[in-house]
Amino acid sequence: MVSTQDFGISETQSEGHPALGLFQDDLKKITSEITNSDIGRSYYQLGKVYYDKADLDKAEEAFVKALSFADPIRDGFSILKTYGFLIRIASEKLEDTKAQKYIHESEKLMDALSRALPTLTSEFFYNLGVVKNYSGSFEEAKANFELAYKKSSEENEPELLSKCLLALATNSFYRKDYETSLRFLDQLNDLLKIIKKFYLSGAMYTYYAKIFIEMNENEKALNYYKLANEYLQSKKCWNLYGYILFGKATALKKAGNFDDALNMFHLAQESIDTAVFKRLNHLIEAEIDDVNDSTVDLYLDRTNRKIVERTLGTIDFKHRFVLLEILFLLSKNPGTYFDKEQLAKMIWKDEYNPLIHDKLIYTSVSRLRKLIEPEDGDAKRKYIIRGKDGYTFNPQAKIRFHMEVKTNSERSIGNVDLSSPV
Repeated sequence: MVSTQDFGISETQSEGHPALGLFQDDLKKITSEITNSDIGRSYYQLGKVYYDKADLDKAEEAFVKALSFADPIRDGFSILKTYGFLIRIASEKLEDTKAQKYIHESEKLMDALSRALPTLTSEFFYNLGVVKNYSGSFEEAKANFELAYKKSSEENEPELLSKCLLALATNSFYRKDYETSLRFLDQLNDLLKIIKKFYLSGAMYTYYAKIFIEMNENEKALNYYKLANEYLQSKKCWNLYGYILFGKATALKKAGNFDDALNMFHLAQESIDTAVFKRLNHLIEAEIDDVNDSTVDLYLDRTNRKIVERTLGTIDFKHRFVLLEILFLLSKNPGTYFDKEQLAKMIWKDEYNPLIHDKLIYTSVSRLRKLIEPEDGDAKRKYIIRGKDGYTFNPQAKIRFHMEVKTNSERSIGNVDLSSPV
């Protein structure tokens, strides 16, 4: 209960001043009308402010206080949202035990709500999908999101409809169904032109970028990260800034721009509190180590048709398709010899004909060696070795295939990250 003492006024002073006495009566009346749910909602809103400002410690404190004032049934969906934020914060801090506790509590609450609610609404099925996603039950989550989408369409709830579209897009992303994910994002993009929900727009642009990275369309990814950053910063939302920089760096790296990528990774690391954003810092350090790995002799990028040799730098293979195919065939099978018949079939898709293929193979391998072998005066070949059984790639050479899908966006705790919808 709030009293005049909270304003530095003693009971004796208020008794001697009728106006102060009336003030105290009014204050008691106002505070008597404030419910625990009201206080809980206030702490929840405060937590969201801190969350947007990237102060995850204070956000966590506010969300925990919000839970202490909430009623499990009357405020059920608000509690689920609060758990959602706490799971995301625990995931970012790499606090697995804490995250699992909140996931378990979310599952228990959904079970209680399913028995207590008179009807199961679109909001119920949306939240059930979110909780199923926490446990990694992506197919069950998908079914619930689809049901929530259908019901919210029928009930004319555009905001929930937009959240369902983003949830379906992220669910498809986790299931690696990128084309379907893009279709949901396109629908969401159309809807957000009508209803203005900045937090959904920022998350939408971020997921567009993530998908295009996975599809090796790095220029598109960079453009969408730019849009996400501009939109979120215009709303003074800073919690995804480090992740946006990290995403840009990843796109640059996959495009073969290693120097620019390295600078961007360092910028991402400088932009965060590494003691709190532990997951992001872990991802950044792994990427920096990867780019800086001086023991790697050859980085191979098949999609963009370029390689980076440790001493020669970047070598463009865009107009050297046959040479690139030979290089990838050999490098994928180091120590395995390929004779002329095998090369004719696997590279030129022909039956071996010595009159055609002997000179063709010799010339192609010579051109490839001239491109990638460093000129160090050593007659011994560093990468492509010829023996009596054909050609092979030196198994002692250290190579890396950058364009193969890598777990630099490794699954977060509870299958969520800071940009996931709550």
